[in-house]
Amino acid sequence: MIDLEKTLYDLCLPLVSHPQNLSVKTMASTEDNEILLYVYADDDDVARLIGRKGVIATALRQMMSIAARNEHKRLSVKFESYE
Repeated sequence: MIDLEKTLYDLCLPLVSHPQNLSVKTMASTEDNEILLYVYADDDDVARLIGRKGVIATALRQMMSIAARNEHKRLSVKFESYE
């Protein structure tokens, strides 16, 4: 089984300027067939991870959906900044 949190963390790590503040957490979902991953980072790093018009976020979501295929569940990735 693939560790989805670690995979997403490893994909995001080279893209952020403050890696010590990067974390990825699996959250409970209201749907049984959904895996919900939250990426937490500094405000400027979240902007970098989302990218212009969401290009980077879309690419990260596509790569993660491939990694989650064998789970037979839908994967959602959300980006949040620390307050």
